[in-house]
Amino acid sequence: MYLSSVRLDLNRLTRAELFDVLEGGAYTAHQLLWRLFPGVPEGERPFIFRQEMEEDANGKGAGLPRFYVGSVCAPEPVEGFEVQCKPFAPQLAKGERLAFRLRANPTIAKPMGQGRRSMRADVLMDARYPFPKGERTSQACTDAMDAAARQWLTDRADAFGFTLPVAPEVGAYRQHALSKKEGGEPIRYSSVDYEGLLEVADPVALNEVLRHGIGRAKAFGCGLLLLRRVPE
Repeated sequence: MYLSSVRLDLNRLTRAELFDVLEGGAYTAHQLLWRLFPGVPEGERPFIFRQEMEEDANGKGAGLPRFYVGSVCAPEPVEGFEVQCKPFAPQLAKGERLAFRLRANPTIAKPMGQGRRSMRADVLMDARYPFPKGERTSQACTDAMDAAARQWLTDRADAFGFTLPVAPEVGAYRQHALSKKEGGEPIRYSSVDYEGLLEVADPVALNEVLRHGIGRAKAFGCGLLLLRRVPE
């Protein structure tokens, strides 16, 4: 696996691409990043990514996008892209604690009745639904949505090869509607940012998660698990 930091030369983007990327448009970002993997058929996407906006020395937003890309093959040099790439094969040990960041699309399958297929539901909206309309901006509703987001990750942590020794921070909840160039119904999904501490329970399973990501909407900037070691 390879982990890359990617910057774009904004002067080389079309006006539409520029506005879309600066607004966090994941569909456009996904199409742009494909240019780094010209030898791979589009149906076999070899990467997952996360977009962030850079900060200046004072910790304020600089307004420039940066992409973190995890890929099964190294990106090719392409004009208009500044890429810093390194092989990524962490030696994980059971019981080791690591800081993590994750942008995920937390969904659950909701049964629709006998003989009908289940429907994917946004975990946070599902937690919000029981509150009366006048209470959906209340602190109690916000707390319930945050708790549902944490529980979604906790319920899956064992299968992903880790445990959560402390409850992670959750934030930056967003609902997205991405329009495809060919028109039609927009692609809708939500994203939540997680940050915290995990403990390695199964190094093999966790390495698979690093390669393949967590949850859905991976084509739209979700799923990439970023780890760093913490000082002892």
